[in-house]
Amino acid sequence: MAFHSGFAAIIGRPNVGKSTLLNRFTGLKVSIVSAKPQTTRTRVQGVMNRPGTQIVFVDTPGIHQPRTRLGEFMDRSVSEALNDIDALLFVVDTSHITEKDYELAQTYSALRCPKYLLLNKIDLVKAEDVLQAIERFRALSYDGFFPVSAESGKGIDALEEALIKAMPEGPMYYPEDMPTDQPEQFICSELIREKALRHLRDEVPHGIGVEILRYEKQGDLRVIDATMYCEKASHKSIIIGKGGQTLREIGSEARRDMEKLTGEHIHLQIWVKVRPGWRDNADDLKTLGYTMKN
Repeated sequence: MAFHSGFAAIIGRPNVGKSTLLNRFTGLKVSIVSAKPQTTRTRVQGVMNRPGTQIVFVDTPGIHQPRTRLGEFMDRSVSEALNDIDALLFVVDTSHITEKDYELAQTYSALRCPKYLLLNKIDLVKAEDVLQAIERFRALSYDGFFPVSAESGKGIDALEEALIKAMPEGPMYYPEDMPTDQPEQFICSELIREKALRHLRDEVPHGIGVEILRYEKQGDLRVIDATMYCEKASHKSIIIGKGGQTLREIGSEARRDMEKLTGEHIHLQIWVKVRPGWRDNADDLKTLGYTMKN
């Protein structure tokens, strides 16, 4: 029997649930999740294996108007993710559909591949609101409209079935035991940033970058040293918190998730340094893994 495989891009505005959806498909946290917009900064690929089929999902940064070089990198990541895809998942937050959602959905409906519009977070709205939302988008040339909850898994089985049917014949791109193309070291840096997003004030998180300085095995321990960069001295004091409390909470929560990810005991140390304007500095972006292509 022929094997089927392909790439499916997950796109949409910030904070509509793209990363939660990717993690739902892979069964593992391969992309960090936060209530704050623009959490995902780079493309993250997650792999779903089913009998006779492999689908590589590409999680992308939320579509937004870039204001820094980091923002330009994120915007370009979305465009590059649409090259040579076999399916498109356009995601909207059913509890907060805007005119911009409709405009973007209309734009991407012109792509020549199977396209599915996902009405996510249906557990936050009434059934009649879901039906009204579907009717609003129905005039667009999508191949299916799926009310789902990426958080609870509701509606995901039907979507998965449609995607499997849409995949062309192809090779197994990744081994079955490889749920993402991202190395553990990158995911660990993202887990630190996720916890920072959870704990810090709105003005601080988007100016945070994380660099892993050491990632090595020492006996039964995995030793990880990391530096968290921020753009202002006032932000550094907020990140550290009174008596170091906030930084300890960020580190403790990140360490627990790292241990789930790696299956190892983790010794984690995090330092905080001020690096003004790093989001507009090409060298700093490259150091933190946001490579700008010419």
